[in-house]
Amino acid sequence: MSAAAAAGTGFAARVVAWQKANGRHELPWQQTRDPYHVWLSEIMLQQTQVRSVIPYYQRFRTRFPTLEALAAAPMTSVLEAWAGLGYYARARNLHLCAQTIVRLHGGQFSGDSQINARLPGIGRSTAAAISVFAFGLRAAILDANVRRILARCFALDATPSPAADRRRMWALAEALLPTTDIEAYSQGMMDLGATVCVHRQPACDRCPLASVCRARQQGRQAELPARVPKKPLPERRESVIMLTDGRQVLLERRPASGIWGGLLSLPELAAGSAEALAQRNGCRLLATTELPAIDHRFTHFRLTLAVLRADVQPIGHAACEDRWQWLPLERIAEAALPTPIRRLLLSLRPPGDRSDKAC
Repeated sequence: MSAAAAAGTGFAARVVAWQKANGRHELPWQQTRDPYHVWLSEIMLQQTQVRSVIPYYQRFRTRFPTLEALAAAPMTSVLEAWAGLGYYARARNLHLCAQTIVRLHGGQFSGDSQINARLPGIGRSTAAAISVFAFGLRAAILDANVRRILARCFALDATPSPAADRRRMWALAEALLPTTDIEAYSQGMMDLGATVCVHRQPACDRCPLASVCRARQQGRQAELPARVPKKPLPERRESVIMLTDGRQVLLERRPASGIWGGLLSLPELAAGSAEALAQRNGCRLLATTELPAIDHRFTHFRLTLAVLRADVQPIGHAACEDRWQWLPLERIAEAALPTPIRRLLLSLRPPGDRSDKAC
């Protein structure tokens, strides 16, 4: 079925009617046309489920109510507000994008998706979402949910050229755009993919496109979209140290680039460095214990962290350096920590009285 044939079947009209009757209408970012709020929700929703995003979105808006407030905030505050949501490059790009818009565009988003697509961290689909939901303009959104619907409805098999497949998908998405009800159509496509035409066991009996879906006609819903064979992930091993006096733990600010960029984390451990690290931070090393290793999966590799717990006694003043921070254990939940490190630290014995930082 071509795009022209789909238009003849009322493809867009079916989606619009379904969205108005059965789609999602109460999500917090649907109650605004503010480009800042639309953009924020789109970035948070990348690779993250709606139910996880909602509380983060609400807290983030409270902490940074305007784009200008976000741009003016220190990166550490942005990472704290993002902590636990994962994929921290999104937070770094969010901050950089806000600063770029303030510096180069007077603090205002453009309605032109091509202009917005050139901003840090904003791709073609996110830029289109801003144009649609903030400005009511026609633009094609092609997130994972929309791609799945198009692949099934049009029985799009993968070719040896992923780039050609992407161009074909974008051309189809643009050809299907209606001239009216662009917001309901765009939201409807995303809602359908998220709630009906799902990855496994799609609810075809509830889909408004069931009668025109070629994958359903051919019994190929489970095959489409075609899965890209996954290569075995390379593995990396590192060692870290958890220096603690039972009330606080020593953390190190990671470099801005690389994994967990800009977050606080446990310091990496070199051979024989436990005692030296304790002394440099005004402590006496009492005992060390090897803890169970932490396994964490990134997009491109698996990381195994060997963890050494070092119990210490404060005896003097630390050599204060910006990258080091003594964090009271009761503040772990609010700190900008990688999720596996936060989980490990939360497993420590509940803290007693609140202690002051060493620096």
